[in-house]
Amino acid sequence: MLKKFKAPLWLRKLGIFLAVLGPGLITSSADNDAPGIATYSMAGSIYGYKFLFVILVVTIGEVVIQEIAARMGVVTGKGTADLIRERFGVKITTFSMFSLLLANLGTTVAQIAGVAASAELFGISRYIAAPLAAILVSLAVLRGSYKHIEKILIALSLTALSYIITVFLVKPPWGEVLRATFIPQFTLESTFILAVLATIGTTITPWGIFFMQSSVADKGLAIKDYPYTKIDATFGAAWGNVVSAFIVISTAVTLYVAGIHVDTAEQAALALAPLAGNAARILFSAGLLGASLLALSVLPLSTTYAFCEAFGFERGLNRPIKEAPTFYGIYLGITGLSVLIVLIPGIPLFPIMWLSQTLNAFILPVLLYLVIKLSSNERIMGQWKNTRLQNILATGLMVFISLVTVALVVASFWNPAS
Repeated sequence: MLKKFKAPLWLRKLGIFLAVLGPGLITSSADNDAPGIATYSMAGSIYGYKFLFVILVVTIGEVVIQEIAARMGVVTGKGTADLIRERFGVKITTFSMFSLLLANLGTTVAQIAGVAASAELFGISRYIAAPLAAILVSLAVLRGSYKHIEKILIALSLTALSYIITVFLVKPPWGEVLRATFIPQFTLESTFILAVLATIGTTITPWGIFFMQSSVADKGLAIKDYPYTKIDATFGAAWGNVVSAFIVISTAVTLYVAGIHVDTAEQAALALAPLAGNAARILFSAGLLGASLLALSVLPLSTTYAFCEAFGFERGLNRPIKEAPTFYGIYLGITGLSVLIVLIPGIPLFPIMWLSQTLNAFILPVLLYLVIKLSSNERIMGQWKNTRLQNILATGLMVFISLVTVALVVASFWNPAS
């Protein structure tokens, strides 16, 4: 009689981790969206390797916030908006949801614009690519359960490997890269400060917090899964920012050295071709397309999760359309409206992207305050409430973002042309 095979402990733990893997990786990968890639490309082309230390600091902040959101999800089984409504009431919830809806609509427009721009780099018209991408993504979401959608999103997350391959093609001076990563080189210029704020705003996002906690709850993860969920949140944040760093490196070693400054990701892709070869341009463009499709899937979802949680509508990818019509209706509405905006001839997309990121910057300190209060509440979190160190790190991040946001407002009034 054959003995029943028993897998070794390490293999069983790996299997559990792979089953839990998803929310953290997807959230952080979606942060590297069209505005994000544009921000990192601009920073690399203007400031070179010195911006890598900023990425390192932001990574620490994102790890802290991702872990808090994931922990609240497994402990309460509820989304962030659910807890905000229960703890802070209707007025604060309505303000938070209205601000989130405006910011996410602008950012979703940016993702459609990213799909259109990357498609045009491959010779496909935006008038074909934008609606086709929106239809395919929407069909995938509407017809799939969370389990199946998550697999698609994880696959899209892996398109970020194209940026890592690009860096190895351009062969940067690794010694200089490592020194710049761990030695701060801040520049007291308004453009550098704005680039830091943009990096924070595109990495630690309000929608990311809502999506992280809601997807953990929607996946049905519980306290017993927390150790693996924590690894997923930490690994996801680290992976997303490693990709961000590689985008900075790829533009620093080529565009910065050549004195070429770019404002958009498509400009960076085009500028790479004569400097690093057509393969680098294709990889950079493919990364932009994959990132835009991933964020296009996640951003409307984060909005619908938050809105339905806040106002008591049925929600979740595991529910059929007839049980959650508001959930799916908001998703389709945001996606469809974003496509129409992008296809308006001559519409200035960059100001829309800028406005959405600015709204994110204004919303984030308020949301962080609410999240810190919730995750420190023993009645809600029990023994899983924040430690003193977690509160110090999260509060320090909130204060820092608030100060930089104030500096942005002052700089805008002081010199509107900038």
